[in-house]
Amino acid sequence: MRIALAGAGAFGEKHLDGLKLIDGVTVTSLVGRDREPTQAIAAKYGIGHITTDLNETLARDDVDAVILCTPTPMHAEQAIACMNAGKHVEVEIPLADSWADAQAVLAKQKETGLVCMVGHTRRFNPSHQFVHNRIKAGEIAVQQMDVQTYFFRRKNINAKGEPRSWTDHLLWHHAAHTVDLFAYQAGRIVDAHAVQGPIHPDLGIAMDMSIQLKSETGAICTLSLSFNNDGPLGTFFRYICDNGTYIARYDDLVNGKEEPVDVSHVDVSMNGIELQDREFISAIREGREPNSSVAKVFDCYRVLGELETQLAR
Repeated sequence: MRIALAGAGAFGEKHLDGLKLIDGVTVTSLVGRDREPTQAIAAKYGIGHITTDLNETLARDDVDAVILCTPTPMHAEQAIACMNAGKHVEVEIPLADSWADAQAVLAKQKETGLVCMVGHTRRFNPSHQFVHNRIKAGEIAVQQMDVQTYFFRRKNINAKGEPRSWTDHLLWHHAAHTVDLFAYQAGRIVDAHAVQGPIHPDLGIAMDMSIQLKSETGAICTLSLSFNNDGPLGTFFRYICDNGTYIARYDDLVNGKEEPVDVSHVDVSMNGIELQDREFISAIREGREPNSSVAKVFDCYRVLGELETQLAR
């Protein structure tokens, strides 16, 4: 399997670290915004071809599939371009930053029949897989999820603290993780409400947001998001169930008493990004629809579109 990766930034490196652990996978092309840092990443991972033009990569015969780790506003257009070129594509979360663009990507996937997967990593973290497996087995049912997504980002910087060329978004990016995960664990979302704080004068986005969700099963979710939090960073999920409580912090899991839960047996790795990429590769090889295909996560973007409409009133 010959993979091209577009977006040689902080998250792109996480994918490159995961891909090197998957048998039979070679990264044949690397696309970056600036040639010099892209060349440095290519040298680090032994990638033979670099470019600053995605179309150059899409024209190559040694590329079977593309992983997009590019800025959010590019995701939908680039995903469609990949499929138009006959390439399978994994789009990092979010699929798009508008409901219309999300619909366009799904339409293209249906037209081409190619694998189009979205990087909803929470479906693959061993912590959330453990909870999902218990739900599917009928051992627990979610009553409430309480989720905190906190960062300290008052400037355009990436996960490495380096300058970013685009502005991140609490609703279309960070809320997408929880909106999809809540539906995945508790059923289709039937009610959604949001409020946001002041708009940042320079970034032009709300720095604080609160979202409430209800699923078809009656479960509820409260999601708090902030770019103003000067403290522990990341997203923390509390599952309050009818038979136990769990707290998930990325790939790790504890119970409601903060006692560790062993999730090392859940999958072949403890790295959610690697597991996400393994699913992408396996789906292509096996000719099947992957978990977190554009079709399977599509309803998340319907909810985000509804929330955006609410916030604009």
